[in-house]
Amino acid sequence: MDQFPSLNVYGKKLIECSNEPLTGYYRTGCCDTGSSDAGKHTVCAIMTDEFLAMSKYLGNDLSTPRPEFNFPGLKAGDQWCLCAERFLQAHEEGAAPKVNLGATHQETLKIVKLEILELHTS
Repeated sequence: MDQFPSLNVYGKKLIECSNEPLTGYYRTGCCDTGSSDAGKHTVCAIMTDEFLAMSKYLGNDLSTPRPEFNFPGLKAGDQWCLCAERFLQAHEEGAAPKVNLGATHQETLKIVKLEILELHTS
């Protein structure tokens, strides 16, 4: 198993991000990650209309349902394990969603500083 320890950004047990919609690289509801997760789907983000529009504009449409992938499409208020680099990009563009830090994996800190994450806490 290539999965890293289930710890959040504070070194505590990682809590669930979302089961509806079911999220996570491993589709367990948690933002767990491992060596096979090249995108580092580690930030438990609370979707906003602004972020979803930016993501769609950048080519990653998270709002349109994709039944063939069992993906319901996201709406504002949904929690989702977001790629750490996409979160950082959204922060730099002024469109970052809120973050659930207890459900955000510690591997995120290799890409996004804790101080930046804390600016966007829910």
